[in-house]
Amino acid sequence: MAEVTEGGHHFDIKKLSFVGVLVSLGIVFGDIGTSPLYVMKAIVNARENGSTMPFNEYIEGALSCIIWTLTLQTTIKYVIIALRADNKGEGGILALFSLVKNLKKGWLYLIAIVGAAALIADGVITPSLTVMSAIEGLEIYNPHTPVVPITISILILIFVVQQFGTSFIGKFFGPVMVVWFLVLGGLGLSHLSENMEILRSFNPYYAYKLIVNSPSAIVILGAVFLCTTGAEALYSDLGHCGAKNIRVSWGFVKIMLILNYLGQGAWLLTNYQKPGFSVINPFFGIMEEWMVVPGVILATAAAIIASQALITGSFTIFSEAMSLNLWPNQKIDYPSGVKGQMYIPRINWGLLLFCIIVVLHFKESGKMEAAYGLSITVTMLMTTVLLVYWLLKHRINKGLILIFALVYMSIELGFFSANIIKFFEGGWITVILAGFIGVCMYAWFNGRSIKTKFIKFVKLENYIPIIKDMKLDETIPKYATNLAYLSRAKRNDEIESKIIYSIIKKQPKRADHYFILTITNQEDPYTFKYAVDEVLPGTIYKINFMLGFKIDRRINDYFDMVLRDMMADGTIPCRSSHPSLRAHNIPPDLKYVIIDNTYINDILLTVKEKITLNIYNFVKYIGSDDFKAWGITSHNVVVESAPMTEDCVGESKIQQCEFIRHNN
Repeated sequence: MAEVTEGGHHFDIKKLSFVGVLVSLGIVFGDIGTSPLYVMKAIVNARENGSTMPFNEYIEGALSCIIWTLTLQTTIKYVIIALRADNKGEGGILALFSLVKNLKKGWLYLIAIVGAAALIADGVITPSLTVMSAIEGLEIYNPHTPVVPITISILILIFVVQQFGTSFIGKFFGPVMVVWFLVLGGLGLSHLSENMEILRSFNPYYAYKLIVNSPSAIVILGAVFLCTTGAEALYSDLGHCGAKNIRVSWGFVKIMLILNYLGQGAWLLTNYQKPGFSVINPFFGIMEEWMVVPGVILATAAAIIASQALITGSFTIFSEAMSLNLWPNQKIDYPSGVKGQMYIPRINWGLLLFCIIVVLHFKESGKMEAAYGLSITVTMLMTTVLLVYWLLKHRINKGLILIFALVYMSIELGFFSANIIKFFEGGWITVILAGFIGVCMYAWFNGRSIKTKFIKFVKLENYIPIIKDMKLDETIPKYATNLAYLSRAKRNDEIESKIIYSIIKKQPKRADHYFILTITNQEDPYTFKYAVDEVLPGTIYKINFMLGFKIDRRINDYFDMVLRDMMADGTIPCRSSHPSLRAHNIPPDLKYVIIDNTYINDILLTVKEKITLNIYNFVKYIGSDDFKAWGITSHNVVVESAPMTEDCVGESKIQQCEFIRHNN
């Protein structure tokens, strides 16, 4: 897919363009671009944990950590390296997993699950933290500002708007973020002259000195890490903007961010001995008094844009997880008519609920920072592991791969250690949320595998004579003109025994045409094709939909297209088989049969499999019914149950003692 529509703009994501750069600024850098709202405040608060370094050395060392974290973590790992690991233009941890899942490393799916679950947990904390940090700026004017109610109201508005689409407001994302970054850079630059010595922060020695000499270095690193939390979202949005546009726009964004951090640092060194200094957020402290209210408004707008990017990213992750069999099928809407702007109702309201819980629990952004960094460090670690295998797959020099792995595993394990100590201060919330999502994904993936193990597949050709005779047997009531089943058989000549059970045994179903529908997941995210195999001329057809992981599974709509094609070329009639209806050009009827497997004998399962299937059944309630998820309306769907296997279970057979016949 080369051309993307985002907020009403059309551009080729493979090419560098002004529109592409503008859109990148609007939807890619919202998360990392709002970090100045809380990073320096967190760093100042971290000093209260016992640092004995002089304040100027402390701030210069912390700024040096920020500059080099943005350089090593964001610029080199993500902008230069990770953006090359694109799956037909798509990025993110699940797209990366799709690139390496064929390396026969059976445990890699666990890495993808852990990383995706942690990234979703980050999608709950980011909207809550960024919006609350912006609103807290009003406390400079009025210390009694009702921050929590205002924050919750804005969050509710953000999530309610999702169902209507973001195409209209998306047009303003880019220009607003351009203004935001220019204000960031301008404010920072205006304070640099107050203390030019702050420029020494570019020397990595000051970062080293802080880490080695400060007894609270581990706490400081936890605060520093907040400056790069949006790097993973940057990679996930590759498919929206393209690598070239992201790289160019990142150059501008990085300069503006560093200028702002330096300006905050210079302001801190100038004002740290003044009364009331400790209660002022340095971000708002560098503003003139008249700028605070406009600054809060602009910061709130930027926070909303950052939240929108994370929410959209969460929808994308769940959509990809469904295609990779890591999450149950759920109904997906495209309210803006744009493929990249999807809306998953249950996920949307679930995220809103968790955001409200987080806001009500923490009540202050400073306390929320403890929960913020932990989950995203886990995602970054998992991305590093997958990138190592991607580099191996592309036969990059193993020495360079080893250096990459050692450097980034060391950096990220360091940040993880810095964040894990905040577990009891709030990090437990994201761990529980990510753990819940991860366990659900694990159970769904493995539960499907367990059930598949008990599904019996049979040769379709063995039943063709029976179905052929059934079609001619008018003593069997006609069930439908066109009868469709959904199948997961991987071999083209096989079919689940439960489908044969439904057609022949459960209730003989006579039809003019039988359609067996299958989906083959494609690594290309936008593959959208189908193939028809005529198994029994004029009677049985296998339809194989070849769909990329970015294509919605609306099988009903796609099957309607297939039927129209088959009617157009005369393969099947375009009018009803009933004379009275055919005379009025009424199209033939269609019925779907979906078979829900209901029984597996516990004797056949291990304890682990029983637990996995119990969780699987719970997760199943989170998803939609198959016919809803695939866009099939319930009026022409029959849901049946069938045994997982018809074979006798166990080796012992009950013995007959005596047979008595009474003659009356």
